[in-house]
Amino acid sequence: MDKDRVEGAMHQAKGGVKEAVGKVTGDKKTQAEGAAEKAGGKVQNTVGGAKDAARDVANR
Repeated sequence: MDKDRVEGAMHQAKGGVKEAVGKVTGDKKTQAEGAAEKAGGKVQNTVGGAKDAARDVANR
């Protein structure tokens, strides 16, 4: 498993928590930061998946 997938999943989780805290407290800035971090983590996770797929193809 590529490190980007692990780090991406971590950022998605962290962003989700931050977004939820922002919603509960009514802090729009924290909510937006959480949503952005969650989206960035999703992209990073996708990049890691592509690297894993490329590595699998190369190893065949």
